[in-house]
Amino acid sequence: MLFSRRPTEDDTVVAMLASAIRRDISFGTLRPDEKLKIEALRQRYGGSNHSMRETLRMLVSEGMVEATNQRGFRVTSATEDDLADILLMRLEVEKLALTRAMVQGGVDWEASVVASHHQMMRAEDQVREDPNDVSALEWDEACRTHMLSLIAACNSPRLIDMAGRFYDQSRRFRLARLREGRIAFEARRTRHETLKTAIMDRDTQRALALLEEDIRADLRG
Repeated sequence: MLFSRRPTEDDTVVAMLASAIRRDISFGTLRPDEKLKIEALRQRYGGSNHSMRETLRMLVSEGMVEATNQRGFRVTSATEDDLADILLMRLEVEKLALTRAMVQGGVDWEASVVASHHQMMRAEDQVREDPNDVSALEWDEACRTHMLSLIAACNSPRLIDMAGRFYDQSRRFRLARLREGRIAFEARRTRHETLKTAIMDRDTQRALALLEEDIRADLRG
């Protein structure tokens, strides 16, 4: 019989370091293809050599960082081809997960979708009123939470985990569009209201079409 180990203090440090570095990659503070040196990262974010190396290995598994042939690390590239591939994977994974959730989700799932949609709209109002890094991050986190609520009833932890990872890899692109003023918020609000209605009506075909439209609009416009 297999047993999972208990989380350690080092696990907590690694999670905190990963969150900070993930955020800075998403906002472009750490640039695509930038080399990540352990000592420089420790001076910037804290932690030990061991915890920082474990952090980078975690981010490699998420696709945010790449290990180089010289046993070093660098920020994953962010080319047009990368965007196209991430878009492909988000569409495939999220549509599959939503299809399953539409079949298996109950009233509690519907309630969580409505609640996360409301929170996302509140965050959207805030970032439109005062667009800064804090409001942008809160908006992006609310969007991620809503995406996960849409697929929560798919009953596949691995599918949900995969959707979260590909969402994280897309963050740099959508946050860049936000900074450049290329998010059409009114159209986005209408799309999400219609998506919510389609989910409540259990209109799977309509919901999937709207989900695809939304992912494409967020990443490509």
